[in-house]
Amino acid sequence: MMNEQKKPRALFMLGLCRKAGKSRSGEELCEEAIRSQKACVVLVAQDASPNTYKKFHDKCRFYSVPIIDTPFSKEELGAAMGQTARSCVAICEQGLAKGLTEILQKNA
Repeated sequence: MMNEQKKPRALFMLGLCRKAGKSRSGEELCEEAIRSQKACVVLVAQDASPNTYKKFHDKCRFYSVPIIDTPFSKEELGAAMGQTARSCVAICEQGLAKGLTEILQKNA
């Protein structure tokens, strides 16, 4: 379980990724980023549908893209991106993806 203090930091980083133009959100744009090998990491909302969950896990495994199941709801991901609810987000810049991955994978 993610430390509650780390949640705002991770969501802030998602907003930075969007402002920098280094993210894609929504199923279609995430799929395109994965297929074109632009995605460095894909984040999936905790309340994504089982079909969405399976689709993105399968695509990321096939294209060798890391995927993280986040502790965030679709509404939280969407709000961080300045948009409506989003079930997935692809980060398309290696440094930002690494920083976000470190925040999300640390326990404590």
